[in-house]
This record gives sequence, C-alpha cells and structure tokens, in this order.
Amino acid sequence: MPAQGAESQDGGTGPRRGPAGLRAPRYAAIWVATAAMFACSPLLASNSLTQSALTSMFVFAGLLVIAAIGQTLVIQQRGLDLTVPGMILLSTVILTQYANGSAGRLPVAILLVLAASVASGLLSGVAITQFGITPLIATLGVNALLTGTVYALTSGQATATSPNNLATFASQKVLGIPTIAVIAVIAVVLVALLIRTTVLGRRFVAVGSSPAAARAAGIPVSAYLITTYVIASLSYGVAGILFAGYFPTPGLSAGSDYLLPTIAAVVLGGTSLAGGTGSVVATAVGAVFLTQLQQVLTANGAAQSVEYIVQGTIIALGMLLRNIPRRRWWERSATSGPPVDAPVGSLTGAGGEPLTAGQTGGE
Repeated sequence: MPAQGAESQDGGTGPRRGPAGLRAPRYAAIWVATAAMFACSPLLASNSLTQSALTSMFVFAGLLVIAAIGQTLVIQQRGLDLTVPGMILLSTVILTQYANGSAGRLPVAILLVLAASVASGLLSGVAITQFGITPLIATLGVNALLTGTVYALTSGQATATSPNNLATFASQKVLGIPTIAVIAVIAVVLVALLIRTTVLGRRFVAVGSSPAAARAAGIPVSAYLITTYVIASLSYGVAGILFAGYFPTPGLSAGSDYLLPTIAAVVLGGTSLAGGTGSVVATAVGAVFLTQLQQVLTANGAAQSVEYIVQGTIIALGMLLRNIPRRRWWERSATSGPPVDAPVGSLTGAGGEPLTAGQTGGE
C-alpha cells in the first residue's frame, strides 16, 4: 500500500516524491515554466512586456481560460470535447444575428446563447452516457451539427455586429486589468472552490477517477457526466459572448483557434488525460503560458503553423509522459540488487549452497 501523499499508480492524488523523500507540489511545473517564460520574454521579444502587450495578452488569455475550464472538467471525466470551436462560433453568430447592434435585444440574445449551450452539452452527454458513443465521436458529431447550424443561419456570410454596450463592457478594465481577464479569474476561483470544498466536487472527482467504483458507491455517474458536458458547453458559450464583445464583427472564423489550445492548456496544467484529479487553476496558468508564448512567436514573425506545431507537441508530450511508468521504474531501481551489507557470494539457497546469478534473477 503506498504511503499517504505518494503518487498512486493511476496518476495519484498526492504530490510526487523525489530523492530523499522530497516532495514537489503536484502542479508546480507550470508555475515555474510560466515564470521562466515571462523572465525570458524580453530577451526574445523586446516589447512583449509593455503595458499594451500585457493588456492584449490578458484579454486573449482570459478567453482561453474560460473555454479551457470546460475542457478541464471534461478531461477529468475521461473525455475530450471537440465542440469548442463550433459552440464558440455559434454563440457569436446567435448574438450578432439576433441583436444586430441593438442594445435592447442583447439580454434575449445572451439567453439564446445559453440555451444553445445547454442543448449542445445535453446532446453530447446523452449520446455518451445513454448510447455508449465514445466522447471523441460524440462531440465531433455535435460540433458538425453546430457548424452546420451556423451556416444555415448565415448562408455562409456573417456581417452582423454586436451591440455597443457589449463591446464597451468587453473592452473595459477593472483596476487596469481587462474585464475579460477578471471574469476568467472569478470563474476559475468559483469552479476550483466548488470542486475542492463541496460534496458534489468530491463526487465529481470520484466519478472521473473510477466510474465503476463511483457507481458502486451509489453516485449517479451518468448524471454527473451529462452535467459536466453541459457546464463545459456553457463555458464555451460565455467565451463566445465575450469574444463577440471584444471583436464586434467576429465573422465565421470565431472559435477556430481554440480547440488545440484548450487541450494544450489542460495538459500543461498537469491534468491527466486519463481522468481523475485535475486543477482548473493550473489550467489557467497553462493558458497564460500558451498565450504569452504565442505573443513572443508572433513578435518574431513566426507563422501560424509554428503555433500549431508547438501546441500539438505539447499535447503529444503530455500523452507520452502520462504513459511512462515513472513510479514503477523508481521502485524497481530502489529494490533491485542484493542488500548493501551482504555481498553477492553470501546469498545461499534452502540447502545452504551459494546461489548463482541465474538463480538469483541476475543477468
């Protein structure tokens, strides 16, 4: 039985132990990497830490954080949500097409976006839990439906604009910090507190860690999974609303750049792609890292293809590191070989005769 706080074989909930029993906080790596990124940014791009650059970075990071919250929750439930781009795009289209610059129609437009988000999440959740469709296929199909709905509503042309009051709200600052970033921080804190301090949060983690064990304990697994996809879809919808506010004429490209970054932010934050425990706070830090990295790459004239390569590499490395049996290798190296105080020649069998290397399992 592993010691309390040690990493378990399935990814564990405790911090990892290093040499001499030293412990490292479970999500410390992304904090260190982000601090290093900001420290190196002026050396790579001289204007990357100016006030205007940081303001722009925090806006884009805030949008990514809000969307990545939903992806984190889904991945914690052993899933993967591919509806991110479709839901963000549909949200911008509904809001701009219905409101069409009218401030009086904005509340109804927001309600329509939230209703569409709930419907999308329900469709994904029910397809997965009731029909046994894998999350990858289910969300891919729902994303196709969302994209098809967009083209049906717009006929392939999206020229409508957001109301001025939404644009003003999205571009405002609170104590010098963009409103979008403030909303992202509030959302992260609320979700983190909900997961860490409530019974519902603990059951949510239990369902992601072992659905079979959670079902045996009487937890309604299907209800938790469906709710997870609904909340995730709502996070994409909110990101779409804020996107339409910051870019009053979003067009049909809105959301297209958010699928890979949401997954990469989750991987960078340390949430296991195998489900179970995770951290929306670490995901948020990962989103800040990605956004700052993108800003540095753009300042150096890197093509968008380079950004995709970086994001894909991060995801691939995250999956690779997840499958490396680090703890098994560590234990094997610690327990292999004869005791330190006993020479190999002193090892004897049941009859007292010395054992050869082949008999002891040596090579």
